[in-house]
Amino acid sequence: MASRTKFESGLDKFNRVRPGTNVVFNLIFIVLALLCLIPVIVVLSISFSSEDSIRNSGYHIFPTAFSGEAYHYIAQQGTMISKALGISVLVTVVGTVLGVMLTTSMGYVISRPNYKLNGLLTWIVFIPMVFNGGLVSSYYINSNLLGLKDTVWALILPLAVSSFNVIICKTFFRSTIPDALIESAEIDGSSQLRIFFSIVLPISLPVLATIGLFLCFAYWNDWFQSMLYINNQNLYSLQALLNSLMSNVDALARNASVMGVSYAELVAKMPKESARMAVAIIIVLPVAVAYPFFQKYFISGLTVGAVKG
Repeated sequence: MASRTKFESGLDKFNRVRPGTNVVFNLIFIVLALLCLIPVIVVLSISFSSEDSIRNSGYHIFPTAFSGEAYHYIAQQGTMISKALGISVLVTVVGTVLGVMLTTSMGYVISRPNYKLNGLLTWIVFIPMVFNGGLVSSYYINSNLLGLKDTVWALILPLAVSSFNVIICKTFFRSTIPDALIESAEIDGSSQLRIFFSIVLPISLPVLATIGLFLCFAYWNDWFQSMLYINNQNLYSLQALLNSLMSNVDALARNASVMGVSYAELVAKMPKESARMAVAIIIVLPVAVAYPFFQKYFISGLTVGAVKG
């Protein structure tokens, strides 16, 4: 605490000597934020551009020829997209809740210094961060041994727990939860489950929000698990379905010459580049809307242990 107070007093003194420092840094961060927004604006612009304008003049920050063909094409697939959206929401909600509970409970266990298997479990968690069994072994276990193929659980369980998230939880619990608090609860006769759910979790909102946001991003953006384990299109997630739609458009465009004239013309008029960008906007929008509500806890969870008192 003394070193932190000394650092803060030195920072205050520096700011008094250089009153324009904060203004300069604020301007730098504003410019960097605007630079990060430019790709999003370009993607949005392309999604509202006509295919002919993209083909003739390329990409622009503002549409040279405004068109809603891409969103109209996606809306025509409304039934499939609605079903896939439901699967994505279900997988994201269930997977995030399950993943947070499993990750935090594992992180809490290995954060307790008096636990006898602490060292062994820490190595078991750490080793997969450096080495992994590979895609073939994962597919065999999930498909053949666990029988997850063509089930919703194939989209949930493989992503529920990661070593990186467990290490974050361990660091947070070890540096934030006082040992005296746990010992006093044990003296009062509380079980470890009671301590974890009634004492530890209520004061661990930063790490819960951080892990929850990591998992939410992972589940919402995932299409690879669907490609591996799902053959039933009724179980496609939104990302997998939209990726399939874009692949079908490309396949139809490549084989237009072997189709009838009218059908080939229809395929030629299908939006391709604009539809891809529209898909990107649809996928990013829910996460972009939800992120500001978790930002405060997210930053607190990531910076845990960065400053030692």
